[in-house]
Amino acid sequence: MQNEIPDGVALAELVSSGQASPLELAEEAIARVDQVNPKLNAIIHRFDEQALAQAKAMEAEVPPSTAAFWGVPFLTKDLTVMTEGDPYHAGNTALRDENYRAGHTTHLATMFEELGLINLGRTNTPEFGLTVTTEPVAHGESRNPWHLGYSTGGSSGGSAAAVAAGIVPLAHANDGGGSIRVPASECGLVGLKPSRGRVSFGPKLGEYWAGACIDGVVSRTVRDTARALDGISRPWPGDPYWAPEPPMTFEESIKLLPKELKVGVVTNSPWGPVHANCVTAVERTAKLLEDFGYLVEPSSPKSIFDEDLFHHFRVVLASNEAFTVEKLGKEIGRPFTALDMEGDTRALIDLGKTFSTSDYLNSVEWFHLYGRRMAEWWTKYDLLLTPVLAEPPPLLGELRDPTSGTKRIRDLLLFTVQFNITGQPAISLPVEMSDNGLPVGIQIIGAMHSESLLLQVGQQLQDATAWHRRFPTLWAR
Repeated sequence: MQNEIPDGVALAELVSSGQASPLELAEEAIARVDQVNPKLNAIIHRFDEQALAQAKAMEAEVPPSTAAFWGVPFLTKDLTVMTEGDPYHAGNTALRDENYRAGHTTHLATMFEELGLINLGRTNTPEFGLTVTTEPVAHGESRNPWHLGYSTGGSSGGSAAAVAAGIVPLAHANDGGGSIRVPASECGLVGLKPSRGRVSFGPKLGEYWAGACIDGVVSRTVRDTARALDGISRPWPGDPYWAPEPPMTFEESIKLLPKELKVGVVTNSPWGPVHANCVTAVERTAKLLEDFGYLVEPSSPKSIFDEDLFHHFRVVLASNEAFTVEKLGKEIGRPFTALDMEGDTRALIDLGKTFSTSDYLNSVEWFHLYGRRMAEWWTKYDLLLTPVLAEPPPLLGELRDPTSGTKRIRDLLLFTVQFNITGQPAISLPVEMSDNGLPVGIQIIGAMHSESLLLQVGQQLQDATAWHRRFPTLWAR
């Protein structure tokens, strides 16, 4: 089993055929947590007892037809998704010290459970998911299993480290500015950011960051991502909007080959330099797409590097987080103070309090207009190919430096935030390795609601490069 690196689909098939039981898989996964998590610091809340109890109970049950991952071990990121009574810290020291526990179960957690996934625990995240490296004061740094001195990315860095190290085949992640795609790129995984409205934020939220955020998973294989998306993409009563149902399941769609595709490629940005390894990854992927028979040429939307983008994103982000911290203060029975947050978080919250209602609505309206401007390019092209990040994974501590960290984050984020604003689906695929042996992902972006196409092309690239057969330095054996 270990030599073949089974993905979630393969594990579910073992359970279905009687070659493995949910309890055996849970016990094995917990042993892997014991083995590698002390070095990774990927999992911050362990649910060993309840996971084993769930697995044992499943052995006496008949799996419902919707439980496509029946008995497969899983992890949830400690951000947005909640299960009533379980710890919820969101990378924050105040919530940690108050031993805050969720007062309700989110629809997404329910959908994961209905898929038959066994939640082993919750994974590390930067404070409130606000940066692209997972090094919170509350729980300490998560380490990249390819090289423990490097960042896992963020904000889904704990989930990505656990999957990349072989603890579980897939784990929950979410993305408001790159937080699925960035850790997928840095840890050598598949990371699909679904279209806006594809996954419910209910029951307490309609949307987050004016629609910039969305949930999904990180995994080692395209088919795991497709199967998971099938299980979590359905509207719930009261959702303010939702993505249309695809004509066939996402998992079925990856068995099909796209015919004629027109792909635009961009490898550089006026916002800053792009590392040669990241350029090479895109160029080699472009050559593979040409080999598949697609038309590939240099092109990108005129507005992709709009100079106003980060200003409006900051207004929406800071305003929303100021409101979120106010709500969390009510949850723990006291207002958050300056001592309850890290310095960069506190600065963002303070900034958010300075914006007026008009400031916020102006930036939300800018989001909408920007999405329309960007969408025009996809009337002529099917896909856009870019780097995920402008550099390979940075060293731990580099993005947390109080003097240079903020600038370094901006240096890296040249290609992801745009598609949180537009709401389009975008996928990170780990097609290359850097000169120093770290994963380098490429990003493919489709028109709204084109996840099936992204998954189809992703499967072609997986077949051509076999990234799912690579082992990191630290692997749970």
